[in-house]
Amino acid sequence: MIEQLRALPLKERIGQLFFIGIPGPEADEATRELLSEIAPGGVCLFARNIREAGQTRRLLDNIRGVSKVTPFLSIDQEGGLVDRLRRIMTPLPAAHKMRNAADAVRLAEIIAETLRILGFNMDFAPVVDVIDDERAKHTNGLFSREFGRSKEDVTAMAGAFLKTLQDSGIIGCLKHFPGLGAAKVDSHEELPQVEVSESELTEIDLYPYRELFAGGEAKAVMAAHTAFPLIGLQEIDQSGKLLPSSLSNNFINTLLRGTLRFDGLAITDDLEMGAIVKNYGIGDACKMAVGAGIDMLAVCADPRAIREGHQAVWDAVSRGELSEDRIDESLVRIAALKEDIADPFEFDADRIGELSDEVAAFNEDLNRN
Repeated sequence: MIEQLRALPLKERIGQLFFIGIPGPEADEATRELLSEIAPGGVCLFARNIREAGQTRRLLDNIRGVSKVTPFLSIDQEGGLVDRLRRIMTPLPAAHKMRNAADAVRLAEIIAETLRILGFNMDFAPVVDVIDDERAKHTNGLFSREFGRSKEDVTAMAGAFLKTLQDSGIIGCLKHFPGLGAAKVDSHEELPQVEVSESELTEIDLYPYRELFAGGEAKAVMAAHTAFPLIGLQEIDQSGKLLPSSLSNNFINTLLRGTLRFDGLAITDDLEMGAIVKNYGIGDACKMAVGAGIDMLAVCADPRAIREGHQAVWDAVSRGELSEDRIDESLVRIAALKEDIADPFEFDADRIGELSDEVAAFNEDLNRN
């Protein structure tokens, strides 16, 4: 796989660093043009792309068909508030409804089989943010998305979810590194300043990452757009503002790669979130993220933003601001994970219906207890 990626023209090698969204439910001419122009390494679908099961499978098959290199085909399918398949099947229970690891396994089994039938090969889940009773008082966009109320519960249940998901042929992604649990605002709207101490970050927020990295299950991590004003690793940007962790060499290279020794795929959260676009242009954010050691850049909505980000990285490499060696470093990680991509199952609408019934029964069981 790495030789296949290295053989691509530079513009398409840069495209492999992009994880993009597409406008609508069909692979229309504009969407095909975007895919051809950017040659993205990954595509993520959202509710706007999903109408019914057959349409979703055709869309993913078409994306796969126009791609020179098999892309990651992902979705945010957690359950609860973050459930992109509500038009297709019974809504899934939220992570916080899970009572134990066995429940997390069942949730992952249902999600994985459904995604394989629909044509996906990746899921941006599980959330491993730690939210105890005190942290739960804040409005930060994570309500009900956490597994349990302790770092041990999060690690046990999210770890069981992740292992089951990946054993079933869907690549998982831990999020949101290095931890959004103590955030008091939603990074979709603005940059959270998480005022945790060094010891709290290390002992609580990083605990699930240390444990799951040590177990060897984690293959991908999503970096949050978050600032940590009390942490020594926190950097200041050229304008004197706190630099988001997703754009920070200290958080990505020093902490994630160095201290925690993670050499899997690092992807940003969506760079079109308020935490980024209110402080940086998309082009600058993409360059900064690559420079910080990020492997893939999520730009999930506006085709203009996708093109702007791609052009900015291309220009930076052409001018020598970013080296081709830096691009190739990420291509090695991308290629390694793409070796794990599983083929989709044969499309089976009846089985989707059966899985929907299983979700309904699962919900009833959880609600009885």
